[in-house]
Amino acid sequence: MPDRINNVSVSKKANVFFGGQCVSHSVHFPDGSRKTVGVILTGAKLTFNVSTPELMEITAGECEVKIADEPAFKTYTAGSSFRVAAGSSFEIHAKDDVNYVCSFG
Repeated sequence: MPDRINNVSVSKKANVFFGGQCVSHSVHFPDGSRKTVGVILTGAKLTFNVSTPELMEITAGECEVKIADEPAFKTYTAGSSFRVAAGSSFEIHAKDDVNYVCSFG
């Protein structure tokens, strides 16, 4: 997983969720696609409802994730990723500040 995203534009306004426990910026690609790059703060326990398929790539930190309909939490660290289906949800517990890149579609 490269540490840079080249040839993109970035929205200046942050996406702030859950009272600031999760903050991201949208990254726009020349082909019209979009990703978000963000952080979930240490100790946050959040649930996200997903309308389109998502790929969450963890770039730093450690978290536990339970995707809807899965029986248990799984641990994810830097360099790992998980997918969430459209119309589903996931619960994430941040053990550290968790940096991520989220791809849609």
